Amino acid sequence: MRIVTLLILILTLNSCSGMKPIDYINQKPRLIIEDYLSGNVKAWGILQNRSGKVIRQFSANLNGKWDGKQLVLDEKFNWSDGEVQTRQWKINKIDENNYEGTANDVIGKAKGYSYGPAFKFEYVLLVPVKGKQMKITFDDWIFMQNDKVAINRAKMTKFGIKVAELTVLFVKD
Repeated sequence: MRIVTLLILILTLNSCSGMKPIDYINQKPRLIIEDYLSGNVKAWGILQNRSGKVIRQFSANLNGKWDGKQLVLDEKFNWSDGEVQTRQWKINKIDENNYEGTANDVIGKAKGYSYGPAFKFEYVLLVPVKGKQMKITFDDWIFMQNDKVAINRAKMTKFGIKVAELTVLFVKD
């Protein structure tokens, strides 16, 4: 019984995020994701395990096309171990602050929230781990630094418990 109570407490505490996208509503510069990710963007990142050790690094090329309603974003990741990974996002703008996105390896729809310089993207991604596909929940935050640079931090969880973190630097061409 104590284990069940402890698990409930951990899940409850993990679900209470201190940051909310609307907290950044009056800050500048404004990140309009469909503008920033249209065209070519380069990225570099690190993947850290739950204890903070860097376990993988990558560079990436992103290319987005905005048609006024939907952003189609092609991503190509070049991992330091030689793996090449691609993904195509289709991100629909619902209103000024809300988005929904899909990709082949995303379960259901990603939910996006944009306020001020912050863009929060929540989704469940199928991640290959030791030959199997694991469902990993991403809590992704992108913060615009200026018109060329944005920084992304993503917490990755399984059953509400952090399994990894991702840090990405984006530079728009």
